[in-house]
Amino acid sequence: MSENPAVYRPHVALSTSSLYPQGVPETFEAATRLGYDSVEVLVTHERMSQLTHQLLDSVQKYQIPISTIHAPTLLFTQQVWGKSWTKIQMAAKLTHQVGAEVVVAHPPFRWQRKYARNFVAGVREVSRMTDTKISVENMYPWRVAGREAVVYSPHYSPLGQDYDWVTWDFSHAATAKMDSLAAVKELGSRLGHVHLTDGSGQTLADEHLLPGHGVQPVAQTLEYLRDQRWQGVVGVEVSTRKCETPEQRDEWLAESLDFARRHMTPTP
Repeated sequence: MSENPAVYRPHVALSTSSLYPQGVPETFEAATRLGYDSVEVLVTHERMSQLTHQLLDSVQKYQIPISTIHAPTLLFTQQVWGKSWTKIQMAAKLTHQVGAEVVVAHPPFRWQRKYARNFVAGVREVSRMTDTKISVENMYPWRVAGREAVVYSPHYSPLGQDYDWVTWDFSHAATAKMDSLAAVKELGSRLGHVHLTDGSGQTLADEHLLPGHGVQPVAQTLEYLRDQRWQGVVGVEVSTRKCETPEQRDEWLAESLDFARRHMTPTP
């Protein structure tokens, strides 16, 4: 995001998922007030998250851009935008319409056999045809009847898969018991986006803790990206549903932003 590589400054976005169950307007307002650089929009059943003109109205009103569109490929958004490839194509279209830079997508579920069959090649083709960076997110195994089950295809881990771009999520890495620093180093130039969060590594739940509140080497990974002068967007995607007051939610979001800036800003 930095125009001059010699002057490196991390670009930190606030994801609409961080304010759930509140919506898009509240995210724009919080992002502007707390000093974030942009907004990441997770497309959900909330109509405003799907509508170009309403998103652009928010960009104009709050004077903050949209950097990322998260396609509705989550389990709870399966009914949004119809068929699976339609979701990816519409997310790419929305990305261009609102001036964003990247689409985040999850890998298919194993029961989506037709969609999963040519997913890696299909993502590359849609990316080429729409001139859009489509970044596939790392996921994690599920536990079914007390046993670990791989429910994503070709795999929950993007390592070893031939994706052009990958989104790395620290909470998902904790659940999968993966080393984020090693993974980011292995991905190299294929790292297209980061979801800044954390996890305890003690559960198969997707916790989305504040960065630094879990077991992942989040600080070391951000510092590595800083030293590499990585040019992508760091999207804060933390769960604030346990916050008791709006003031506490602001504190958590401000802490996450400060964490990113502290570990990614070069020392003079």
